[in-house]
Amino acid sequence: MAPSGLRRTLAALALVLAGAGSGFAQTSDLVSKNHFRVCADPANYPMSDREGRGYENRLAELFAEKLGLPVQYSWYPMATGFIRNTLKANKCDVVIGYAQGHELVLNTNHYMTSAFALVVPEGGDLAGVTELSDPALKGRRIGIIAGSPPATHMARNGLIGKAKAYNLVVDRRFESPATDMLEDLKSGEIDAAILWGPLAGPLVRESYPGMKATPLVKEALPPRLFFRITMGVRQGEKVWQRKLNSLIRRNQGEINAILAEAGVPLLNDMGTDVLDLGN
Repeated sequence: MAPSGLRRTLAALALVLAGAGSGFAQTSDLVSKNHFRVCADPANYPMSDREGRGYENRLAELFAEKLGLPVQYSWYPMATGFIRNTLKANKCDVVIGYAQGHELVLNTNHYMTSAFALVVPEGGDLAGVTELSDPALKGRRIGIIAGSPPATHMARNGLIGKAKAYNLVVDRRFESPATDMLEDLKSGEIDAAILWGPLAGPLVRESYPGMKATPLVKEALPPRLFFRITMGVRQGEKVWQRKLNSLIRRNQGEINAILAEAGVPLLNDMGTDVLDLGN
């Protein structure tokens, strides 16, 4: 997957893995001059929600402020059809989090790199595990989002037989696989959980203080578990893309601060090391 998923998301991430319609207007004239129009999931916390609590909401506010425009949202579940019914339908002009390199959108430059993370009890015997080949994981029941890249690594390491799978593409207004997985970990239903880091980190920081999320940066074999996250705009809108690229470049420090405060694990561009931003 590519984080947007995962993408986004499980959210954007889910879009990249599942796909959503194609075909785009080839003009920048569709971009609003009066609002910073954002395509977003109304129930995808900790990324975005209607109450504006997510870190993507905060990023939207930052960019709107820099542009001198008010934020205007077009809400739609981050699942199949998201791009077709929002960006492509000209109801909005930007998706705040989208994995680099997917044809459904024109990607801006990436503003963060993150990875899937292993979540375990902080004081348990799996607390020191940093890679899926660790013998300590043998025989353990591990939660995994079905169809996500870490599942291949689990199968390679003989971990898939006892795994508990959670749905990938869902309407988060009615189902929340990430939260369900962490609740199962808390209750002992599973021994460990593997989640997209930008979901796992913030959720653990806010609601699961007895757990730790370790980014999986040591997996050498494919598929890769780190992804560069961009903003997505309509295909052909190069002027708008360049404007957002400039804003990303000039405000990377503020972007990092928002993400780090939320608990998002941030990696270097190659996905090999976790950045230490003092949080």
